[in-house]
Amino acid sequence: METDEMDVQSLFANSSASRFRAIFGTKKTIVVDEAQRVTDIGLRLKLITDQIPEVQLIATGSSSFELANQVNEPLTGRKWEYQMYPISFGEMVAHHGLLEEKRMLSHRLVYGYYPDVVNNPGMEKDILKQLSDSYLYKDVLLWERIKRPEGLLKLLQGLAFQVGSQVSYNELSQLCGLDAKTVEKYIVLLEQIFIIFRLGSFSRNLRNELKSSRKIYFYDNGIRNVLIANFSHLELRQDIGALWENFLMSERMKKLHYSQNWVNSWYWRTKEQKEIDYVEESDGQLTAYEFKWNPAAKHKTPKLFLGSYPGSQFQVVHRDNMDDFLL
Repeated sequence: METDEMDVQSLFANSSASRFRAIFGTKKTIVVDEAQRVTDIGLRLKLITDQIPEVQLIATGSSSFELANQVNEPLTGRKWEYQMYPISFGEMVAHHGLLEEKRMLSHRLVYGYYPDVVNNPGMEKDILKQLSDSYLYKDVLLWERIKRPEGLLKLLQGLAFQVGSQVSYNELSQLCGLDAKTVEKYIVLLEQIFIIFRLGSFSRNLRNELKSSRKIYFYDNGIRNVLIANFSHLELRQDIGALWENFLMSERMKKLHYSQNWVNSWYWRTKEQKEIDYVEESDGQLTAYEFKWNPAAKHKTPKLFLGSYPGSQFQVVHRDNMDDFLL
């Protein structure tokens, strides 16, 4: 059922369990798309779940916070939640093999993994532009009744240019003409609709470790690039480091989520600018990762980190060994 259609919304607004039974007939699975657009959808789904238990309900929504707010209390203990991201590196490897997907790597770093983008080669720019216009702006503005759309656009562009760098809400507020609290609110909103995600700083032992800083990444490289209107080939770009870091971080998050591998994730930086791209803790084991696009690029072993956290490990992730990190 597509809730964009008014008759479907009316159906849910006025139906009883008896009428739902008549409408569903012998169907055992009912899918409600964009369920958050139905008033009191949680209560309607609870009615069906309680009165027609033989029907399996699937409710989808592009707004995690809006749908969750409506169904959490009515359906407590009666539901499973799933998060769906753009197609992952691992899924594409399963589809046509590791060798073929690695051949597409330069393309993925520029255009990303949204399904329509992957399925329509040659139309990537047009599709990403449509996605950004209809999803990033219109729907976000509608959900929160944001009155400063130009401020939101500048914020998104600012975040896109700062991928891989430490982010300051105060600096962003000056850039986009919004106060720092509004910037933080918009960032939380964008995170809840799976446009971006935050990575906090790791700090336990050292006084000079940054304790409350953060980095922000995009779940999809294509969305990041459409925001800055840059679809240049990889060989012509100055931001390959940022593209590579964003790609690895977003694909790692997908991999961890889909494999139900629950870990703690951070980056690490000191006041003296010593930095590690990514730190992960799994079952008490700390592993530090450095991201390098070029396998031959020089790197330094983070002696301060390894010495401060005995037993921790260090790995460099580059395009030749990325499958060990993402599969």
